[in-house]
Amino acid sequence: MNMIRDESLAPEGLEKIRWVKEHMPVLKNLESTLGKSKPLRGINVAICLHLEAKTAYMALVLKEAGAGVVITGSNPLSTQDSIAAGLASRGVEVYARYNATAEEYKEYLYKTASSAPGLVIDDGGDLVSLLHKKFPEHLPNVIGAAEETTTGLIRARAMEKAGALAFPIMAVNDALCKYLFDNRYGTGQSVVDGIMRSTNLIIAGKIVVVIGYGWCGKGVAMRANGMGARVIVCEVEEIKALEAHMDGYEVMPLIDAAAEGDIFVTVTGCSKILTEAHFKAMKDQVILANAGHFDIEIDKEALAAITEGPRRVRKDVDAYIFPDGRRIYLLGEGRLVNLAAADGHPAEIMDMSFALQVMALKYLSDNAGDLENIVHPVPAELDKEVASLKLQGLGIKIDSLTEQQKTYLESWELD
Repeated sequence: MNMIRDESLAPEGLEKIRWVKEHMPVLKNLESTLGKSKPLRGINVAICLHLEAKTAYMALVLKEAGAGVVITGSNPLSTQDSIAAGLASRGVEVYARYNATAEEYKEYLYKTASSAPGLVIDDGGDLVSLLHKKFPEHLPNVIGAAEETTTGLIRARAMEKAGALAFPIMAVNDALCKYLFDNRYGTGQSVVDGIMRSTNLIIAGKIVVVIGYGWCGKGVAMRANGMGARVIVCEVEEIKALEAHMDGYEVMPLIDAAAEGDIFVTVTGCSKILTEAHFKAMKDQVILANAGHFDIEIDKEALAAITEGPRRVRKDVDAYIFPDGRRIYLLGEGRLVNLAAADGHPAEIMDMSFALQVMALKYLSDNAGDLENIVHPVPAELDKEVASLKLQGLGIKIDSLTEQQKTYLESWELD
């Protein structure tokens, strides 16, 4: 039984799904080919992802490939009720509502996990973790899982190290066609989009502090810089800090940047990044946004303890007011700003990431019983296939090596 807000929103949701489909040529190709062979016939796929249009189209592709699909949202503020209704109308089992309470979120996750999945797609590791902790009876039936995020892979590798992982996990986040495009270009554009939509303020001329210089942080810094901001990067890893410096950004400790920034974006995957000491050092009307998976990077409890608030001043904007009158604005309740306050990554970018997810599930199914219960890289040939299909969809042709050139590159005895 579906648990959605309003089934009458289905036509609106289906229209949104049709829109993104036309901008996702790789998934369209997979829908056609897998729809004929039905490689996932009879397998139940459980999904915990941001429930918006691109995710919905991937779910329908999996259904076309023969799978039974059960889905829940990985973030209460990123679920779109019209999309949930649209998916439910197409035979997908849906447990998701926009702005679900913590209790509802937990209930929906339990419903999804209790569906006895054969394959799993996760975003952050919540579903995989729950299966291990609360549903041990289902673990022998799980062929494997595909993980979308850095945060989820950190948790999966911790489980592997502890010897607790009960099935193989494909590290989709680490595939080249994922992090080079999704993490960098997708996050960069969508985070700036979320900030602009929620505040209606200009980026140019402001000081944007990017905390964390992984691929997502690189994308945010690049796009903020392109919009005319002065960018400061804060890091804890020496090589990434040096890379940020060489890329032309200022690098300094976060406590020093706290006094300078106008907009702060956390992109670390860690907890309590912005804390009381940083809040107290900040200027009036500073904007705080999080682009890490969980809403733990900005210490909201510490912020509330030293200010009056939160007070909703705009959609997705909460004001916290200091006794001296200074204001700090928190976007999207500290959740992923690009999904809580916008529509997430562009369809053309998610086309590659979700194609990798579908192909990873097929790979797991094709190799059922032959893979160790560890975190596996996505095979290079799948990465190349996605890139090739994407180029094809874009109408881009490239050169090929001649046989003579291949021989030259593969030889060690050169003339």
